[in-house]
Amino acid sequence: MPHADSLIVTLVGGFVLAFVFGMIANRLRLSPLVGYLLAGVLIGPFTPGYVADMELAPQLAEIGVILLMFGVGLHFSPRDLMKVRKVAVPGALAQISVATALGWALGRLLGMGDGEALLLGFSLSVASTVVLLRALEERQQIKTEVGRVAIGWLIVEDLVIVIALVMLPLMVLPGGQAADPATLGLSIGWTLLKVAVFVGLMFVVGGRVLPWVLVRIAHTRSRELFTLGVLAIALGIAWVAYAVFGASFALGAFVAGLVLNGTPLGHNAAERALPLRDAFAVLFFVSVGMLFDPTIVVREPLAVFGVLMIVLVGKSMAALAITSLFRVNRHVSFTVAASLAQVGEFTFILASLSVYLGAMSRETQDLILAGALLSIAVNPFVFKLADWVDARKNPRPSGEGDHAQHGGGGGSAAPV
Repeated sequence: MPHADSLIVTLVGGFVLAFVFGMIANRLRLSPLVGYLLAGVLIGPFTPGYVADMELAPQLAEIGVILLMFGVGLHFSPRDLMKVRKVAVPGALAQISVATALGWALGRLLGMGDGEALLLGFSLSVASTVVLLRALEERQQIKTEVGRVAIGWLIVEDLVIVIALVMLPLMVLPGGQAADPATLGLSIGWTLLKVAVFVGLMFVVGGRVLPWVLVRIAHTRSRELFTLGVLAIALGIAWVAYAVFGASFALGAFVAGLVLNGTPLGHNAAERALPLRDAFAVLFFVSVGMLFDPTIVVREPLAVFGVLMIVLVGKSMAALAITSLFRVNRHVSFTVAASLAQVGEFTFILASLSVYLGAMSRETQDLILAGALLSIAVNPFVFKLADWVDARKNPRPSGEGDHAQHGGGGGSAAPV
């Protein structure tokens, strides 16, 4: 392929096939993410036919990660998190620990080293916000207690992943070797200091400058300039965080979104960034699919099954146990458990970074991608199973909405 048209061909192939497979997935009542990933598999090097530019696609995907993290920051609500903190914070941390431990055990059983096995488990421990929000929207539960707890839970998981994305490059040397403890301590300390300076400057200086900039742009009454300004802020601050302060692109974009979140024009910025975020996020999922070797399902069926059981059973049972411990009513418990029975975008980001650093093999990444594809595909059926079990164990009078606070036999809901 001539280099001059590689960008155009990659964009056309990625967007067109993502649209086609996304529509097919939607008609089958699956998450469009399944279609985007399958589109990537089709244009990847492991399937016959056209192969997209394998060097250009990851760079486009990086833009998708930046805009995804910018969107997470724009929509992050400390107020909503505080309302459910008594369940969401300890619950998410405990569930991450359980899933990581299960993944480590499976990894060791498959012959992985401790570090790679831990990364396998940690990658599987976080659920997809995109998949969760789509499921809650279809069930009209976003504004209910179920939605608040589930979204708060995933906010905590997202924050943990953001921290991990900052720390992982410090803890792993090129080639996947662990850093010397003394060197590691100095590196972490120095990086945390630079990150703290960056975050401080963003909230103190950026918190005044960025809203003023947005207001000035808004006064032009130009939708194009406002959209371009939001994009420039997201990408520009992400680059400054990486080039000047040694942080990741993802962290810089997240903090930029967080700063704009509380501004008067923050909602408008989110609306302008949404189409761009969605478009480049699609390219991110397509590029992840390009890295997936589908023959892993045939070559390692038991390993894929083990990964899928951790996601579907291990995480769900951990969530049920934790919510029951906090005496959350059964309806909320079963729905939250079903919400977590999948993995998504942050799993891909963490796995891709681990492979880049040499801390994870392509084979392990394929296992994770196989588990992600299958878990996202079956997640709607997990919700139906959870509803059926909930109805059997916790019958409610007809007409009672999802926002009910008391379930028969489940105890009163915890004050969250």
